[in-house]
Amino acid sequence: MGNHNGNNGQKGQPAGHVVVDASDLQGPGVVFCPNPKMPLWSGHPRVFIDVASTGSGKCAYCGTVYKLDANARVRAGH
Repeated sequence: MGNHNGNNGQKGQPAGHVVVDASDLQGPGVVFCPNPKMPLWSGHPRVFIDVASTGSGKCAYCGTVYKLDANARVRAGH
């Protein structure tokens, strides 16, 4: 997974930000949270977040923001 900063919504602290590139995308332009680099304490149900449509997305559980790298090339269609 790309660059990960922050603590992913631990109480009293801001959520993290993760910059992802095309190789991090799963299926049709989405990433999943929690991502593989997150510590075990941050576990919550896996959710898929669309980042290809708008360039970013936020996890409803932990508040982590995923942003598609500006230089990422996303394949279209299936």
